[in-house]
Amino acid sequence: MEFSGIRAIVTGGASGIGLATARLMTERGATVSCLDLSAPPEPLHGVRTDVRDDASVRAAVSAAVDHLGGLDVLVNNAGIGAQGTVEDNEDDEWRNVFDVNVFGMVRVSRAALPHLRRSEHAAIVNTCSIAATAGLPQRALYSATKGAVQSLTLAMAADHLRDGVRVTCVNPGTADTPWVGRLLAATDDPEAERAALAARQPSGRLVSAEEVAVAIAYLASPLASATTGTALAVDGGMAGLRLRPEKF
Repeated sequence: MEFSGIRAIVTGGASGIGLATARLMTERGATVSCLDLSAPPEPLHGVRTDVRDDASVRAAVSAAVDHLGGLDVLVNNAGIGAQGTVEDNEDDEWRNVFDVNVFGMVRVSRAALPHLRRSEHAAIVNTCSIAATAGLPQRALYSATKGAVQSLTLAMAADHLRDGVRVTCVNPGTADTPWVGRLLAATDDPEAERAALAARQPSGRLVSAEEVAVAIAYLASPLASATTGTALAVDGGMAGLRLRPEKF
């Protein structure tokens, strides 16, 4: 129960990694408010929020803090995906994905920081990606946003260390989330595509949302009080391992 007495906001908390994180932190003693366009399953508390709109973000953070009675932890998890090479998406799509994945984190963090500075245990955890550090095919736009998230995490960690706010990020590999499920469903052979995604991770399988949630919970918890400016890979070894093929 390391989160006993901890009050947390999780963006994108209605599904996938965000929902798994909100549930895990609640089980471990936290009081959690989920900021999302959709409502989270009961009994989780939710506030409808569009991270692309600053007024919506400020109102949602204020409502969540009023509900929670303060704020100790922010999990910046809201994000969207994108496919294609640098040639395949028009400017409007680049702007939209950056607006959610990068500027959305900026807006929520900016609104949350005044409250976090009043906490005795303040932490921000950003959901980044293996795409920040590895070149993945057909992910130019998405990778650009996640590279920005990792750099933003380091800069925020430096800026807010003396405010008493730790800032870290998690870098999941390909996770078994609703977004990935939709991508697979749109292919000609979803099972073959799933097998290919699993095979590129040394562990031979996709990462689960619950596994990423455990990493987020560790970084957010008082147990990680000496950890800031860190990117924690949860990717089945994809970032650092180079295994020999089983067959040539």
